[in-house]
Amino acid sequence: MLYINNILKAIKSYEFVQKWFWVYLLLINCIGFFIMGYDKHQAKKGNWRTPEKTLMTIALMGGSLGTTCGMYFFRHKTKKTRFSAGFPVILVFQIVLIVYTVIFLK
Repeated sequence: MLYINNILKAIKSYEFVQKWFWVYLLLINCIGFFIMGYDKHQAKKGNWRTPEKTLMTIALMGGSLGTTCGMYFFRHKTKKTRFSAGFPVILVFQIVLIVYTVIFLK
């Protein structure tokens, strides 16, 4: 029982949440980057593609940096305004939100 109480205390601590937040952001951005490459690969082969809704959802879930980098690295979806403008706008919003949270909500 003591072990469970220690885990609950750790989860409630700010440091624990902060650490796992950065891990989450790293993972979701890696997923966003690689899914753009995968979708480009599938497009070249004429196979089943990743739905655009999925790409946008990954960006909205915190993966906007990865999807934006993937878009330009793989030269995929760069002519679609929804992505070429949308991903960077989401990225700026997320950066502002993170900076605000880190500075003002400590």
